[in-house]
Amino acid sequence: MPHINAGKTKPEYDVIVVGSGAAGGQTAYTLAMDGAKVLMLEAGRNYDPVKETPMFQTRHQAPLRDSGTPEKPFGFYDATIDGGWKVPHEPYTNASEKSEEQFWWWRARMLGGRTNHWGRISLRNGEYDFKGKSRDGVGIDWPIAYSDVEPYYDKVESLIGVYGSNEGLENTPNSPEGVLQPPPKARASEIYTRKHAQKLGIPVIPIHRAVLSERLNSKKIPKWLHPNNPKAARILAQEMEQRLACFWATPCGRGCSIKANYQSTTVHIPPALATGNLDIITDAMAREVEIDAAGKATGVNFIDKTTGLDYSVKGKIVALAASSCESARIMLNSKSALFPNGIANSSGKVGKYIMDTVGAGLGGQIPAWENMPPHNEDGAGGSHSYVPWWLYKEQLAGKLDFPRGYHIEMGGSRGTPRVGTFNGLEDYTEGSYGKQLKEDARRFYGSFMSYAGRGEMVPNDDCYLEIDDKVTDKWGIPVAKFHWKWSDYEIRQAAHMHKTFAELITEMGGTIRDEVDTTGKKAILPGGLIIHEVGGTIMGDNPKTTVCNEYSQTWDVKNLFITDGGPFCSNADKNPTLTIMALAWRSADYMMDEMKKGNI
Repeated sequence: MPHINAGKTKPEYDVIVVGSGAAGGQTAYTLAMDGAKVLMLEAGRNYDPVKETPMFQTRHQAPLRDSGTPEKPFGFYDATIDGGWKVPHEPYTNASEKSEEQFWWWRARMLGGRTNHWGRISLRNGEYDFKGKSRDGVGIDWPIAYSDVEPYYDKVESLIGVYGSNEGLENTPNSPEGVLQPPPKARASEIYTRKHAQKLGIPVIPIHRAVLSERLNSKKIPKWLHPNNPKAARILAQEMEQRLACFWATPCGRGCSIKANYQSTTVHIPPALATGNLDIITDAMAREVEIDAAGKATGVNFIDKTTGLDYSVKGKIVALAASSCESARIMLNSKSALFPNGIANSSGKVGKYIMDTVGAGLGGQIPAWENMPPHNEDGAGGSHSYVPWWLYKEQLAGKLDFPRGYHIEMGGSRGTPRVGTFNGLEDYTEGSYGKQLKEDARRFYGSFMSYAGRGEMVPNDDCYLEIDDKVTDKWGIPVAKFHWKWSDYEIRQAAHMHKTFAELITEMGGTIRDEVDTTGKKAILPGGLIIHEVGGTIMGDNPKTTVCNEYSQTWDVKNLFITDGGPFCSNADKNPTLTIMALAWRSADYMMDEMKKGNI
């Protein structure tokens, strides 16, 4: 009986995992498949994409025609339930009232967490991304190198299914032959962008995305992932056979009932449950990590949100995978005589160095795309191509005024129209109506293009969270208070994004639709808006300056691990989810080894 009620748990588990998203799902999967008894605590409700995903509804069937609202920022059909930048009964605060110093904290209270929402862009960090400070003197080096994580990238890509191509570009690692699935063809707007970007020396290549372009090899991959574990290989093979290839017709953001895209609820959790080694309690709001007199973690105290009752569950190991900020909040709220400033916080670094991805965007109208004939633009949710960072050498030579790079995502095609598709049309028609409006709509439909930069943020002392001693959530748990300030590095990077986008649009013969911000101050999006929060419990070699070692094991409490994005020492321009899963797998392998050796 894997889904259980609070109060029906075993006396003790090998590992308690707090969180069920990319980190929690991967951690529980690796441990349960290897035979550990695992309890997963999820703060949100149960969720089954197979039964609940609105794959085939059209937008006109949704309230407000699927437009975003404060409760559903990405539209009515977005898979996120009980989530967003505002979550009912779960406030957070910002220390500053200045708009540029606000941090927007996204949460998803449902089984699978943010994996039900994310863009599924799955890019590997490169060698430079782990050793940025050694290369340019800025930021914080990781205690590990790309070679330490590379085998786990291979495993995760094989398990979840990632399409893309190997291009051999600088700091853009290739995957082993046969690991990546074939990418879908580039859309018309991407092909046109590639043609003109080439003149500017900007590469446009297939993006890597966790969507199945073909069925997974259920005979080969499970045996490779679990070579000495026939039970795990058999279970995984059965689960893989239930995943179908994408038929390129519905938005990934709604979830996927045929399991073609990656969600932990369709990829990690089902096989872990099938082992019989995983129990799950949903609506379980973690309050604190409990310890014994010696300072060893003994389990987790949580609140059953359906009854309001408190429970404590016991485990030999506690793995926090609740998202970097939520895990830091739990740790800072876990105060005791041994840890008066929060558990595993002797360094004072819990909550410090919170990072997000730098974001800025710009759009344009391309006359060459007017009156395009109807053509097939079906595909995965989001673009099929992207621009990897291309100026590493120029940056290292000091020719740019910011130290780290960005990649470019793009939007433009003749996808299904939605509310807002023709916003701003009057700028080109001078206000037509009636028959002329219809003709103008047909003429300009699909002639608009947008570019979005996603850049690396360098950790700084001004971005951190602490506990607000005046505000609690519905369950009486003190909330997180954020401090946030972009440095000049990120602001200049945003300015460079705008400059590049403007050059691209102009080269394509288009007109720029928005103001090009040469300062970057207006262009840069608020912290947290890109939903790539990492940091807060960084890893390192020195217990006095970091929270975790290279295996995400806290220095102060040997049986407490952080397997979400908290241990990140930097936030490369590559979207973090793939790296979160790779590190979680590596950490879980270490837990198993330490348990077998009797060290934990």
